[in-house]
Amino acid sequence: MSSTRNVLNIIIICVCLSWGCTDGAQKRESGETDSHTIQLSSLFPSSSSSPCVLSPRASNTKSSLHVTHRHGTCSALTSGKGTSPDHAEILRLDQARVNSIHSKLSKKLTDRVRQSKSTALPAKDGSTYGSGNYVVMVGIGTPKRDLSLIFDTGSDLTWIQCEPCVQTCYSQKEPIFNPSSSSSYHNVSCSSVACSSLSSATGNSGSCLASTCVYGIQYGDQSFSVGFLAKEKFTLTSTNVFDGVYFGCGENNQGLFTGVAGLLGLGRDKLSFPSQTATTYNKIFSYCLPSSASYTGHLTFGSAGISRSVKFTPISTVTDGTSFYGLDIVGIAVGGQKLAIPSTVFSTPGAIIDSGTVITRLPPKAYAALKNAFKAKMTQYPSTSGVSILDTCFDLSGLKTVTIPKVAFSFSGGAVVEIGSSGVLYALKMSQVCLAFAGNSDDNDVAIFGNVQQQTLEVVYDGAGGRVGFAPNGCS
Repeated sequence: MSSTRNVLNIIIICVCLSWGCTDGAQKRESGETDSHTIQLSSLFPSSSSSPCVLSPRASNTKSSLHVTHRHGTCSALTSGKGTSPDHAEILRLDQARVNSIHSKLSKKLTDRVRQSKSTALPAKDGSTYGSGNYVVMVGIGTPKRDLSLIFDTGSDLTWIQCEPCVQTCYSQKEPIFNPSSSSSYHNVSCSSVACSSLSSATGNSGSCLASTCVYGIQYGDQSFSVGFLAKEKFTLTSTNVFDGVYFGCGENNQGLFTGVAGLLGLGRDKLSFPSQTATTYNKIFSYCLPSSASYTGHLTFGSAGISRSVKFTPISTVTDGTSFYGLDIVGIAVGGQKLAIPSTVFSTPGAIIDSGTVITRLPPKAYAALKNAFKAKMTQYPSTSGVSILDTCFDLSGLKTVTIPKVAFSFSGGAVVEIGSSGVLYALKMSQVCLAFAGNSDDNDVAIFGNVQQQTLEVVYDGAGGRVGFAPNGCS
């Protein structure tokens, strides 16, 4: 009998060696798992009395700015008192932005088209167009005025509100910029090359008012800014100062910009901020978006401090001639299992990464596969009704922790990006915690890798190298 057991043991060992039976054991020994167990409290805003924790990267890198949640205690817009976001409004405006992106890319609007120094600005999660976007503080003018700007990888022209407001200006936290008080401000002629570049940067050609160039830009939710194209001094940090940056000085502005002074355009057009500072930063910038409103992230210009563990994927051709940074998604895994999604599901519409879209949008077939696989691993939690674009939600009332499967995206070039635990769920309330992904309505609509999924990652944009990179733990 014992000899029979020994033979069986030998057979089992041989089979395991050939079939990889040790993978699970190796994963357990190395601490790897296919799931996250997270404290539910981490999915909700901290109390308004929570202290602000500053990103070491933003604090210690000369070319870094702090990035903050608009609603959090770190935001200058809330005076240290956290506010509760209106989720229904955030999701509604998010869909308006997505509709605008799909419209631009489907119409193929071709008119939108290494290390030297580095500068980091802290990133704060703000509300561009009233949505869930991120905010940095930039000094503008002489003497400089520190102004809160949304930063947006899907926009090119940087603009701020300016005095005098000839029609309307929305409410902002800081005093509105007065160009007559700055010795470094200059209007731009309507015969200049910069003025003729406005059509690719904004979708609208520049116009003339007394030989001065006038710009106009409109966004997906009907927000807009109209004013003079100008040149001004921009101060990121004390050692990173740029003279003669083209920007919009808006005297007629409307929309749900919720307290910010304007927008910092980080797109690919020649009027974008990375293009204008290319001789210093070589069109390289990176950021980490904080997962908690009581923490800051960073926005860093140049290659200083970029993690050696960054995995890059080429910028795809789907976005050639636009502001957007294109990606090629090649697969998705849930709980360590790659989903059976035909490659054409991703390759037909293509994909972009966007700092201003909140919830990642996937092709309908890819989203259905993700949703079904996720639900199959969440059967211990009761389902509940969806809200807006989110249709896979759970009632986690009375629980302190939740265990969820890990979600990972694979991109061309071999880059595999595991979504942080804060990027898988979107919590409206304890009785309504939802899968933080949504499906597009059409197979041909571009997929969008949104900012909830980007939280805590280091995201690197190498415009000169034609690539985008990702690394974990980017805010530390």
